[in-house]
Parts: sequence; C-alpha cells; structure tokens
Amino acid sequence: MKFHGKHVVVRPMSSLIRGIENLSVDDYSILPSTTTIYCTKAPLIIGKKCLFGPGCTFITGDHRTDVIGMHIYDCNEKRQENDLPIVIEDGVWCGANVTILKGVTIGKDSIVAAGAVVTKSFPPYSIIGGVPAKLLKKRFTEEQIQEHERLMSDYEKN
Repeated sequence: MKFHGKHVVVRPMSSLIRGIENLSVDDYSILPSTTTIYCTKAPLIIGKKCLFGPGCTFITGDHRTDVIGMHIYDCNEKRQENDLPIVIEDGVWCGANVTILKGVTIGKDSIVAAGAVVTKSFPPYSIIGGVPAKLLKKRFTEEQIQEHERLMSDYEKN
C-alpha cells in the first residue's frame, strides 16, 4: 500500500484489489470482504474512520472511447483524464454495493446510500443516493454543522 494508518482493516483474501501501490487508507477505516478496488495510475485515498458495506467498488480509471477505427479492447493508449483520483474524506459511510468512479471526492462525514453509483463529487455532510448518485439532502443545518465541528474538535483533542 502507498499508506495505511493505524487500526486499518482490509480483507484482501475476500476482496479484489489491483494497484495496491496507489491505495492509501487512514486510521480506523474498514474495507470489508468483497470490496473491489481498481487503482490505475491514479490513487484511491480513504480518510480516517470511514465505513463501507460489503460489495463496494472503487475504480480510478477507464478506457478511451474516442478512438476511431479501433475497438476499445485494442486501444492501450490513455489520456491523463482517463485516470483520476478518488478521495473519500474522513468519517464517510458507504452502504452495501456502492460504486465510486474516477475523479470523485466524497466530502467528510457524508453518507452514500446502498447501491449508489457515484460519478461526481459531493461536499461534506451530504446524503447521496441513486444511479447516478445525486444529493438527497444535507445531514445537518449550517448551525448543526458548526456545533458538530466544535464538538468533534473537542473530542479529537482528548
């Protein structure tokens, strides 16, 4: 792995992980069995205290689709935009069978509903769901976010 924090749980024997050299998982995060990770040239970065249900998939790259006169299978050339990082910020919870594709950032303390296919980024404290995923609602009001962050700051100091 590129980086792993303390108390990280990864179930490699029952998961499919490719490009582990581009995988970073921070403290206390858990990747359960049946996780699928395809790190291409772009990294997958998972923050602290993230939870994932079974069957989550992360893919940091895809294929060129713009080459005329060639099957996608035969095109080995990639452009920079074909491989983009995925960033999962601290405290994110993804339900079962979530798919997160290249170039996505999931903001801290967000929730991704089971079965969602995430193709774009979302800000902190989002509740995300659907195919393709969309913002269902914010977890907290602005006032609650300020109180949450104050309490979290106090909690993390101790």
